[in-house]
Amino acid sequence: MVTIIAAAAENNALGKDQDLVWHLPDDFKRFKALTTGHYIIMGRKTFETFPKPLPNRTHIVVTRQKDYRKEGCITVHSIEKALELAKEDPQPFIIGGGEIYHLGMPYTDKIELTRVHHRFEADAFFPDIDPGQWQPVASEYHPKDERHDYAFTYETYLRKK
Repeated sequence: MVTIIAAAAENNALGKDQDLVWHLPDDFKRFKALTTGHYIIMGRKTFETFPKPLPNRTHIVVTRQKDYRKEGCITVHSIEKALELAKEDPQPFIIGGGEIYHLGMPYTDKIELTRVHHRFEADAFFPDIDPGQWQPVASEYHPKDERHDYAFTYETYLRKK
């Protein structure tokens, strides 16, 4: 089951200048809990935002740069090759950024989305979730609080059969 995991604002904003525009500690904890032990597929720009590879995950980086090599990741040049390499994992995760989410959406079975209840200026966006193709199956609201500047909702979608 290929799963996209993302946090996106009300206007589908993901980030600006290769960084998130919000800080949600509980969302980071959820991301870690869901992705630990799995393959994570991302674009080069996303990988390069990490200070080092994330522990206990196999990193697959999709890039057009033919000579791109970084310690701690497997480099491929297509989303299809990334998914082929991750097929031994029962639930590989596509973790971004915007272009990789768009490329991965046709291959995805499940979306784990944190919907941030605010609109942001951004230069990377999450694809629209087509209600004709996706069924919401879970939703959990988290209000704004002393650790979170914005309210958000964890939303889970499954592809309609």
